[in-house]
Amino acid sequence: MVVLFFEVGNWEELEDRWEFKGDVGGLKSILVEEDISLAGLFDKIYGKLGLSSDTMDLVLSYSPPLNKKCSPLVLKDDEDVAALLASRSDSTCKIPLGVIVERTEVCAYEKSSQESSDDTDGSHDGFRDNYFDVDYCDSEPTDVGSSRQKLPVFRNVERTENDNGASVTQPAEGNPVVDPLLRLTGAASDEAVSVPTTEASDSTFRDGSDLHEGKYFNTKKDLKRKLSDIAMKGNFEFRTRKSNRSLWVIECIDPNCSWRLRASKIVPESTKFVIRKYVGVHCCSLLNRNANHRQATYVVIGEQVAPQYVGVEKGPGPKGVQTFARTKLGAQISYYKDWRGRKHAHTLIRGSPEQSFHILPLYFHMLEKLNPGTVTRIEVDGESRFKYLVLAFGVAIRGFRYMRKVVGIDGTFLKGQYRGVLLVATAQDGNGQCYPLAWGIVDSENEDAWTWFLTQLKEVIGDTDELALISDRAPSIKKAISIVFEKAHHGACAWHIAQNIKNKFKCADIMGSYWSAVNAYRCEDFAGYMTEISHRYPRVAEYLENEVGFEKWSRCHYPGLRYNITTTNMVESLNSMLVNARDFPYVALLDVIQEKMSKWWNDRRIVAMAITAPLTPSRESEFRPRFAQSNGRHTLQLNPVTYHVKGGELEGVVDIFNKTCTCKEFDIDKLPCVHAIAAAHHAQVSVYSLVFPYYTKEYYVLAYGETIYPVGSQSQWDVPNEVATKGSFAPRS
Repeated sequence: MVVLFFEVGNWEELEDRWEFKGDVGGLKSILVEEDISLAGLFDKIYGKLGLSSDTMDLVLSYSPPLNKKCSPLVLKDDEDVAALLASRSDSTCKIPLGVIVERTEVCAYEKSSQESSDDTDGSHDGFRDNYFDVDYCDSEPTDVGSSRQKLPVFRNVERTENDNGASVTQPAEGNPVVDPLLRLTGAASDEAVSVPTTEASDSTFRDGSDLHEGKYFNTKKDLKRKLSDIAMKGNFEFRTRKSNRSLWVIECIDPNCSWRLRASKIVPESTKFVIRKYVGVHCCSLLNRNANHRQATYVVIGEQVAPQYVGVEKGPGPKGVQTFARTKLGAQISYYKDWRGRKHAHTLIRGSPEQSFHILPLYFHMLEKLNPGTVTRIEVDGESRFKYLVLAFGVAIRGFRYMRKVVGIDGTFLKGQYRGVLLVATAQDGNGQCYPLAWGIVDSENEDAWTWFLTQLKEVIGDTDELALISDRAPSIKKAISIVFEKAHHGACAWHIAQNIKNKFKCADIMGSYWSAVNAYRCEDFAGYMTEISHRYPRVAEYLENEVGFEKWSRCHYPGLRYNITTTNMVESLNSMLVNARDFPYVALLDVIQEKMSKWWNDRRIVAMAITAPLTPSRESEFRPRFAQSNGRHTLQLNPVTYHVKGGELEGVVDIFNKTCTCKEFDIDKLPCVHAIAAAHHAQVSVYSLVFPYYTKEYYVLAYGETIYPVGSQSQWDVPNEVATKGSFAPRS
């Protein structure tokens, strides 16, 4: 963590340097992560100042610690933040971060998303610092993404009253407005430069819209969205003259222009607005046509781009949204406005994180209702704040009976506002594909969280000697398994052990012998590979035997049945599948999981029904080469069920009744080896009768015979009152 100091105020250009003049609030500090993003830094400062990003815009900048005069650097992306923290590691206190605050256009005139709180008297209730009572709604729009940075300069203003008695602001007499671009680039002199008044041009132009007097809109919000769209595409700006719940009056930003609109409610009790007066002709100069205008707010950007996030996990990135705004809306937007626009679009499509916690019980209720047998749990703390959750679909629980009893467990970090860790337990079907059994979300991968999750998993899959649990060697998982499961056997992921060997002992060249030892079926072969490892790297051999234990990673020494499953790759593939959804609110993330599982069940059911061979496709392709290898083997019957098979590199004694062979492949994989196939031919027994049912088409069809149903839109949910009132609160961040 790094201590970062900042100050609210404005930049002032001196003869030999730029100096930041702070407000009376003085220096403030925040504690930030060393790898914090620009968006995260904005959130920290908003929180420290007690401000809302919906009502105030911030510009973050600092003067680089150089031995010459240079313009302040504005933070535009994550790389700029990293450079800031690196440059001030030894001089944080001497060079604080400068924070310039601007009222957003949406806030300055009215809160468009909450019409019930329209500002009609000029008050600014809710701001914690009197410094922000000054109205900056006429300041130049800030474009933190442009090459020439427009830093807003706080203007010297005084309050007057308009014709309606409402408080408004205007430049104080004798204190002309200073163009911030000139101030920053050094083009202005030390004295203030007045912004010239734009004179009307000789030509006029229409705004290109289909608006007319008498046109209706369902809500005031619809009307505002329409006007914002027209303004952006026409590269002109408008200002609000008057606004309340029943009235909206706007005019072109150029006071000499004739363009204006007046709209009001049809009747007081209605939500519909109608255009009463409208002049759609501009007579202002082209100098006032600006692509970086105030109507291109993050709310408008978010609403316009939101449809591109429907039905997809990723959607447009920063460059995609900026390109969309430029080509479709005619607006140039900054990085931060782009980020806020995307965040708003995500909220419109996926809901907010806070809302997600509130509707979790309702969502789970609908999943259980539409998918019988589904198990859901939500754990909260003493303040009803979210702590853990688990979800196991009834379809997967019932289908587990057709799986080999090997379950991989692992976790992956979530990247949303409230972070957390996504836990998953998955089996592997007869075709070698992931078969998710349970999903969980916890605060972190600690012993308490794993113990809670595994307790819920135990209720779903049981605890038997036949069960194998495969994971990495994290102490919290190891301890939790020993607490919860008394009969199941715990195995370690061979891939994670291999990474530990390479990192700890720097001996990547021994990996061939290591993997041969991992996959060895017979203990005699295993001992040979370990001897080779011991001769070359004695410390590696000691680590594998004493610190890890042969029984944890070697399948020939494993006390239970793990078949050919030696790693947690099946879990890792699930984690990588959700890489684009890990920053979603929890309900949206669970929706993605449900959608993917529904698709898998349907697609695999179709494949299973179309199979013509006795085994699943992957097992059939593995089985057929063994037929060819079994040809020419000499088979001697020892008794009605036992056969001695010679030929090839290794002989084998097969028991076709108990389905075993001295080569151990049949015993461990439960798929007939070449010796068992030769014995079956000699005994005139179908080789497929020796295959364990987990690999058959029949079990494959049964595993995916049911359907996982979605919950639909929230407006369609039928939830009893006792469930609707169970909503949890977001955890403390």
